[in-house]
Amino acid sequence: MDFSKLFVRFNWLALVFIFLVVIAGSFVRVTGSGMGCPDWPKCFDQWIPPTEISQVPLDYKDKFVEKRQEKVEKFAALLSAVGMSEVAMQLKNDPNLTKEEDFNARKTWTEYINRLLGLLAGNSVLILFIWIAFAYRKHRLLLFLSFFNLVFMLFQGWFGSIVVASNLVPWTITVHLFFALLIIGIQLYIIRMVSPTQSKNLVVPKVVYYLVWISFFITFYQMFLGTQVREYIDELTRLGIGREQWSEQLGVSFFIHRSFSWLVLAMLTYIAYINERFYKITTLRWLYFILAIELISGVVLSHLGMIGAVQNAHLLFACILLGIMFMLIFRIRAANNTLNE
Repeated sequence: MDFSKLFVRFNWLALVFIFLVVIAGSFVRVTGSGMGCPDWPKCFDQWIPPTEISQVPLDYKDKFVEKRQEKVEKFAALLSAVGMSEVAMQLKNDPNLTKEEDFNARKTWTEYINRLLGLLAGNSVLILFIWIAFAYRKHRLLLFLSFFNLVFMLFQGWFGSIVVASNLVPWTITVHLFFALLIIGIQLYIIRMVSPTQSKNLVVPKVVYYLVWISFFITFYQMFLGTQVREYIDELTRLGIGREQWSEQLGVSFFIHRSFSWLVLAMLTYIAYINERFYKITTLRWLYFILAIELISGVVLSHLGMIGAVQNAHLLFACILLGIMFMLIFRIRAANNTLNE
């Protein structure tokens, strides 16, 4: 089936919007703006957030703590209903639920812009579903994928309210990241189906084929180890423990995260060598280039401190790296023969 150039370009645009939400979410986390808007979908009960403390109700802390507790009670009941009673109890007893941050206009607008970008990404996915339903509905798999991406996007919006209501409980942030990666993956596969350039297969040796698969799974696991490391660092920072003591306190997750990065580097270095010697595939070159930036940002974070811009870059390039690997998994095919040396 032939797809219009406009449709293909809009799919790429939707992917850009989704990545912008990931970047904005990272920026919110880095700046500590996650509770900049204590309610959802409005912000301080307003569609246009306040810019001054005089625009905020005097009793806003008590008001929004009460609303948050009500929402958490409902979510905890849902968790209990699906057999997660222990998690539900921990959530309900979290002391952070009764804490409300002071109004900060910068944090409020940082969080609000993040929500606007989420709205933009969500609407782009909605438009794609409607577009496919009217123009390409005969392509059942495409319609199916666009529908589920829309459902996951709606879930992300709802779960974002849970993340806010739970006062950024760490495991909710991890779940939020997982579904963001899932949405990116589905959108990439849709692009694979509709874009002429991405539908072409790349034939590589079996060793390269398997190494890309292994690197993908390790990188995927690394993403979640990274969130755990970041959560540990946030906790150590709150306890007043300096960076020079992090390596002693972070535990096994940090060392696995760091060691696996070098393992991925070793595998992709071999892939880059094979590629430059025999194939010169542009996508594999980009894969190695993005990995280099990712590792450099990781080294900076490890040795120079949690610099906000570098944290954003680290997450962004990790997502891009995972996205390229995901696309490669569907595009590459293992050759029957070995390398012709």
